[in-house]
Amino acid sequence: MALSNEDIKSAIRRGVLRFTPPISPEQIGPASVDLTLSGKFWVFKKKYAKSKKPVDLSKVDFKQATEAHKKRFITLQPGGMCLGITKERITMPENMIGTLEGRSRYARMGLAVHVTSALLQPGSDNHQVLEIVNFAPFPVTIREGMRISQVVFERLESKTSRPYAKYGKIAKEQ
Repeated sequence: MALSNEDIKSAIRRGVLRFTPPISPEQIGPASVDLTLSGKFWVFKKKYAKSKKPVDLSKVDFKQATEAHKKRFITLQPGGMCLGITKERITMPENMIGTLEGRSRYARMGLAVHVTSALLQPGSDNHQVLEIVNFAPFPVTIREGMRISQVVFERLESKTSRPYAKYGKIAKEQ
């Protein structure tokens, strides 16, 4: 069952669901929480961005192919992609999952804020990495502090025996 705004506020008050830094009341929608973009972005290194040769994904991962940048904004060309990270760190209980969603105001302008990794695992304790792609026919600028994504929370019938913060391969790095 998805959590309503009242369920979300109750979970936050009880310390079951935590956001660091704390979110503002305006970030809580009818059944979701808006997440803000930090100023840390990863962009493809020129070696990969300009390559005409296929990149073998079984041999190259995003850490090898990208470089981190701390910026207040970034402009994506049509078809351009970057990774961004949320300002908020989300600490979730072991009986709750989250689903990242884009915000329609940006989607209507051609911006996708996650490609496939929408699931926040039960027991997560991390920032969310967003795969941001510009599908518009014009360049778009995204800025630190934009409420660019939202997360919907659902309760599980039982706690997981494998909380992501403990068992996730990348969880400890985010």
